[in-house]
This record gives sequence, C-alpha cells and structure tokens, in this order.
Amino acid sequence: MLDHLPDGFTALVTGAGGGIGSAVVEALLNSPRVGQLLAVSRTERAYGDERVTPITADITTEEGIDTVARALENHPLHLLFNGVGTLHDHEHDIAPEKRLEQFDASAFARVMHVNAATPLRLLAALNGSLKGSHPCIVASLSARVGSIGDNGFGGWYSYRASKAAHNMLMKTAAIELARINSQAIVLCLHPGTTDTSLSRPFQARVPEDKLFTPAFVAERLLAVIDQRCPEDTGSFWDWAGEPIEW
Repeated sequence: MLDHLPDGFTALVTGAGGGIGSAVVEALLNSPRVGQLLAVSRTERAYGDERVTPITADITTEEGIDTVARALENHPLHLLFNGVGTLHDHEHDIAPEKRLEQFDASAFARVMHVNAATPLRLLAALNGSLKGSHPCIVASLSARVGSIGDNGFGGWYSYRASKAAHNMLMKTAAIELARINSQAIVLCLHPGTTDTSLSRPFQARVPEDKLFTPAFVAERLLAVIDQRCPEDTGSFWDWAGEPIEW
C-alpha cells in the first residue's frame, strides 16, 4: 500500500472523527508500513495503537491549524489526507440550495471557508513538513459536483462552487509544491456517495449499489492514491480510479 512512500512513513488525517476519515485511519493502521499517524478530529478520540497521535482541533479555525502545525514541528510529512468538508449544517442554517432564491451569502461564505479555504490554509501551515526531497502525497476530498464540465443538473450553488474552488486551489498548490519538492503528489478525490452524516439526508434516491460504506471508500481511495505518481500531481480522480474533468 502506498508504494510511493517509505517504510515507517508519517501520515496525517484530518476529519478523523468523520465517516471517511475514520475509515482511512483504520485502513492505514492495517498496514505495518505506517510509522506515525496523526489523527485530527474536533472531539477527543482514543485509539488502541501506539502509532497514533490523536489531535483534538477544529482546523476551520486559526487555533486549530496552529495546533496541527505544532504537532509536526516541520517534521517531514509523507501523507496528508484531508477529510474535512461541509454540505449541510443546522448550527449555521446551511443546506444545499435547490433554487436561486435560496442562495444566502453568509451560508455561501461559510461553505467556501470550510471546503476551499481551510484545506489551503492547512497546506500553507504545513509547508515546512511538505518541502524537501522526501516523497509526499496530499489527498483532499472533493466532489464530482465541483466539476464545471460535468454540471448537468444545477442547484447546490454553494457546495458546487466551494468544491470547484477547492479544486482550483489544490491544482495551484500542486504547481508550487512541485517546485519545493519534486516528489510531491497533490490529488483531489471524489469518494462517491458514502453512507455518512454528510450524505444521509440525500440518500433516498441513491441506488443501493451506489451507496458505499466508509470502509469500502477508504480502501478504494487509498488504491487510487497508490496508482498515482508525481506526474499526476494536480489532478482530479474518482473512487474507481477514473479522472474527472474540471
């Protein structure tokens, strides 16, 4: 698994308390090649594995970003898996828009902050751990609805725009990271419809064979990551290993 990375590699997973993030943590720990795994979640979690360093932090805040950066202290990072994102949020009165008149600027700003700005701010804070000559992979969850070319249904204005912005930011960061680490691979990943709290309100019309378990998605995404090389940096892939148009 992840042959591009050295034995005993250091991994960091954000959103480790969520469905996909927690499944990625579990899948990584099934491999003896992981040396240290920093698992970041908003609520305190315990793991029965000495390789895991739990970090309680909200990376959508400056304080949370700083907490994660201090935990690494510029130590070389080989894998960054970002599982943080939002689609709906009752606390902030956020839900996907079905019509133009449902668009709300404050909700839009929040979704853009979490889905687009936060992953880039994380990369900026971890720049010292990513630069160098060591192999490193940055994999950040996106969504097919963020594809401008693939938008045939409309709606979901804020979420679509935030994921399109996420993809542009990751693509742009990939260019810069390649200059400071030729072994860096930056990927945007579409996990498919996964049975998590993010998709649960919208699962009614999803065919049974298109609703995936987090464990399946984690396995597939890690397999897709494993197939990529530095020449693929700044690209967008789905869970089946198929490229997605921007």
